[in-house]
Order: sequence, then C-alpha cells, then structure tokens
Amino acid sequence: MTISGHLQDLYGLPVFDFPDADAEPGSLPDPESVAWRVSVDAYESDEAWEAAFARFTAAVDTARVRALVVGAWSDVYESAPDEVIAAIRDARGRLPALRALFFGDITYEECEISWINQTTVTPLLEAFPELEEFGVRGGTGLGFPAVRHAALRTLCVETGGLPAEVVRGIAGSELPALEHLDLWLGVSAYGGDTELADLESFFTGSRLPRLRHLALRNAEIQDEIAAAFASAPVVARLETLDLSMGTLGDEGAAALLEGQPLTHLKKLDLNHHFISGPLRDRIREALEPAGVTVDLDDVQEPWDGGDGRFTAVAE
Repeated sequence: MTISGHLQDLYGLPVFDFPDADAEPGSLPDPESVAWRVSVDAYESDEAWEAAFARFTAAVDTARVRALVVGAWSDVYESAPDEVIAAIRDARGRLPALRALFFGDITYEECEISWINQTTVTPLLEAFPELEEFGVRGGTGLGFPAVRHAALRTLCVETGGLPAEVVRGIAGSELPALEHLDLWLGVSAYGGDTELADLESFFTGSRLPRLRHLALRNAEIQDEIAAAFASAPVVARLETLDLSMGTLGDEGAAALLEGQPLTHLKKLDLNHHFISGPLRDRIREALEPAGVTVDLDDVQEPWDGGDGRFTAVAE
C-alpha cells in the first residue's frame, strides 16, 4: 500500500472511480463487481463530498455494493469529515451488502498524510456490523475508542503519527474475528507518541484470538518493537510479521535472530530498514531455507552518516 497513488483494489475487487458531476455520462459497472471510490477534487470542484455521494446512491443499486472507498473531501486540509461519516451512516439501510470500507484514500499530492484532518471513525463500524475490512488514512484528530465488532477481519490504520490514545482504543477493542492488523505508528513530530507499553496486548495476542497477520510498522521505535517480538507469545501463531517502513537497525534485527524461532512464518517483512549487510545475510540464512519469504529490500542510509534514521512515511 502506498500514499503516492490511490487504492487499486479493496476486498478483492478493482477500484472504480464514480464519475465527477461534470463528466460525460457513461455506463457503470455492475454494483457488486467493483469497489466504488467516491471523491471530490479539493482544488477544482465546488461539489461537496456528501453531494457526490448522493449522486452515487441515486445512480447505483447500492443494495448490491460490497466495497466503498472514500477519497478526498472538499475541505480535507481544514475540517474534520464528520459530515462525510454522517452521510455514510444515514445510507446504511441502503448498503446492506457492504463488507469493506476504506476511509481517506488520499494521496500526498491531494493532501500530505499528516495534514489530513480526521475524526472519530468508530461510528462507521457501529453502523455496519457485518463489515469485514476497514481502513483509514490520516492521524490528525483521529479517534478510535474501544469498540466491539464481531465480523471485522482486517483493520488498517495508516498515519505519519499514530496517537497512543488511538492505539489503546484498538488494543482495548473486542475484535474476535480479526485476522489482519496493520498499524502505521509514525513519528513523534506528527503525533506518534505510542510507547512499547501501549502495544502490549498485541504482543500477547490475548484479545485477538484469530490474528494471523500483524504489522506494527513505520515506527521510530522499530528496534524496540522488534526486541519485544523476540519473546512475544503472539508470534507462534502468526503467518506474517511486518516490521517494515521504520527505523529498524542491527539492534532490532539481532534481537529477532536471537529470540524465539521464526521459521514457521510465511513472510517476514523488513522492507525499508537500516540493517547492515552481515545481519541481512544472517537473517536470510536462518529463515529462507525453512521457506520463509524475507523482504529486506529498500536498504537505507542514516542522514548525516550518523544515527539519523527515518521512517518511510511521516509528513
């Protein structure tokens, strides 16, 4: 997943952009065959997102829509999207088949990730109890108080700085069906004040009995996170462990090697890292013969030749 381009698929469906108000009318795909992306141009369009969504619900048989992607709203730099959430909630009776929702599919050209004004997004989960996939981009103003959701299988939160309060809300939620959790923790300069203690329930896995794919990435504290995974109980039942996009260096990599076995994993993702060549070789030698796919691409060099390590996504 990248912030330089829009989502290409969601829920196994290709993303289709619902046409702008001034676009030439044309045929639309079958409602259930695509993930529908509704957005407005913050710079050139006078149409509010809610108006674009109203056109969408009038033009498409929404009873058959399975996936919805919320793109840019008109005041993404200035205001929280409470009216956008209200419009979707008001339409919940017309979206009985909705199973996947991504909120904030906004590229850095439309708005830098840490400048996206967000809001509390759990009302969307409450409105759609059968939702199986949910994602959100942007940490400024983001709220996620603890919630119970029996059907959710995938949760992704993409930020340049994830507030600890949000992490604690997710950690305190009851998500018994969750299999895939992906958190971009970010940096302190953009609100990423999460500490290792805030992640403890993810390391134990006690509240997420079906978790198989865990990503705690894009973090300034990536070495500390890696060291915690060296003895974390949840690792034994994971298929994928993702520590990519962060400041991972030799300290964290050595802790992973010296900790519990990782040979049961299908994939270990360390993409975008600061690990030295000898340790990279040791990781591959320890895991690849056992069939583990190891991603050690995108080797970085610290700024100024010192310890100026950086995450892949911040501002």
